Amino acid sequence: MLKIISSVVLCVACNASYAALQIQSWTLSNGARVLFVENHTIPMLDVSVDFDAGSRRDPAGKSGTAALTGAMLARGIHAAPTGNEGALSEAQISDAFADTAAQRGGRFDDDRAGATLRTLVTERETAVSLLARVLAYPSFPEEFLQRDKARTISAIKESLTKPEAIAGKAFSKRLYGSHPYGQQADVASIEAIKREDLLAFHAKYYVANRAVVALIGDVTRAEADQIAQQLTQRLPQGEALPPLPPVTIAPGEEERISHQASQAHILIGMPGMARHDPDHFALTVGNYVLGGGGFVSRLMQQVREQRGLSYGVSSYFIPMAQPGPFQISLQTKKEQADQALQVVRSTVADYLRDGPTPAELKAAKDNLIGGFALRIDSNKKILENIAAIGFYDLPLDYLDTWTDKVSKVTAAEVKAAFQRKIQLDKLATVVVGAAEK
Repeated sequence: MLKIISSVVLCVACNASYAALQIQSWTLSNGARVLFVENHTIPMLDVSVDFDAGSRRDPAGKSGTAALTGAMLARGIHAAPTGNEGALSEAQISDAFADTAAQRGGRFDDDRAGATLRTLVTERETAVSLLARVLAYPSFPEEFLQRDKARTISAIKESLTKPEAIAGKAFSKRLYGSHPYGQQADVASIEAIKREDLLAFHAKYYVANRAVVALIGDVTRAEADQIAQQLTQRLPQGEALPPLPPVTIAPGEEERISHQASQAHILIGMPGMARHDPDHFALTVGNYVLGGGGFVSRLMQQVREQRGLSYGVSSYFIPMAQPGPFQISLQTKKEQADQALQVVRSTVADYLRDGPTPAELKAAKDNLIGGFALRIDSNKKILENIAAIGFYDLPLDYLDTWTDKVSKVTAAEVKAAFQRKIQLDKLATVVVGAAEK
């Protein structure tokens, strides 16, 4: 009985803490947006600063510029134009963060790039000041650029031997073609990048008026405001960025690429949903039933459990600023590739026609709602969530209303949302390793 009472008390306490997750948001005079969660449970501060500087902003013919710019921010900083802040080398920057026990990290994807920091609140003044200098005054030393380019080229060449990487590159090209989401760094594009390109990219995209500062930790609102100003006050103002072309959806085609691997690597999908898609929750719940729910998903049941065609098969949506990929992935024996493809396509067709059963819908919602606590059970995870809320301009109550919106999804909404977003004749297929047809 004591255990039951304790569990109830803990559960109530957990729910209370989630409901109390208040995100404060404001905009600095320089245009930077700030999102802050005050949390005094531990004497730590977690910070991130994001910019619209992901790979979708790579210059034509120089794919990889955005990634190299982000990676080289802390390779060295030059002296501040005013004051007594001198230049620092990569080693001196690393030592300075280490001296305060602070952890500096980075973030990079198609949409955004930036930096993260975890520091003791007692050391935050030094750590935050150093991060601000890293963001504003990178020197991009030529010798480190050549080193990083060599490492990148080596990684690209190695990836071209791996079937999963080959499949991923071909799949992205199939889905996005010449759209910026489809551009990928290769040896030629990396070799074409000069130090001047990094300087120009940094000057254009790492600007105060498009910065998103997220903070959670043992500081007050006034202190958070002062930290956000400290992080962005050295950054310049930037001009409005040109809009990116819309994502277009091409007719689905199948591409087969020969490879000596014993397994065929299969990817199936098409552009799916953007961050602001009104079908977001219906697709999230529905995908759990189709291929997101592990061993209970339909694809796993049909492909693995009933036919033994693969150890695993899954599906997922990646919401981005523009429609990100909907992707089904699996590996199977080369000689079983055609049968596995037929089963996957048949399973998707049945799901589009019928939608989830009442039992499948209930199981999906129970699991998603039950697992929600794990999405925000640490400062690091909360920081990731509020940084995304800020960058993608999602509602501030996004986390507070997440489980309620999941609970209200109906089977009819799932079916309609999938029929709007997924068309069988638009599904691109890439098979690496199986015999050509």
